[in-house]
Amino acid sequence: MPELHLISVKSLEALISACRKGDRTAQRELFEALSPRMYAVCLRYAGNADDAKDILQDGFVTVFSKLDSYSGSGSFEGWARKIFVNTALMHLRKNDALRMSDDIAEARDLSAREATPLEEIGYRQLIGLISSLPSDARTVFNMYVVEGYSHKEIARQLGIPEATSRSKLQRARVQLQEMIKKLRSND
Repeated sequence: MPELHLISVKSLEALISACRKGDRTAQRELFEALSPRMYAVCLRYAGNADDAKDILQDGFVTVFSKLDSYSGSGSFEGWARKIFVNTALMHLRKNDALRMSDDIAEARDLSAREATPLEEIGYRQLIGLISSLPSDARTVFNMYVVEGYSHKEIARQLGIPEATSRSKLQRARVQLQEMIKKLRSND
């Protein structure tokens, strides 16, 4: 089965329609088409393969149970991605991985530093580095940099102040830069 972005609009509409009717074969096809990209989303938030697989499974349960709410306007993959991001956030909350305890002075120090541009490193290496960030910083980094949420949206979704979102993002960037420097010095 090809990935979702390679399926024609008509075929996708037919697949979604069959899934809405409970067709197990269609559900399997949709799972196979969507899972590679959504697993990558889950892994970015989870930080490890076992949690990512759990989030992926829970996300698909939600996708299939909420298919009737997909209106057909806009990208189906974008609609599904939001479900997987929300599922990942719920998983992190449930496991108390989003405890946010920033010291304001520390946040000011972080924001005062000048960030250096990231040098080119491999995709898998970068994902590995992002996965090794503390879960709260990784979550904010993913939401802001990868998913495109604003600090206001992140704050609302995570129940934190916008300033905490900004400081978590800055901390994640600084930590990534330090990890990349360390990686490069080991080469």
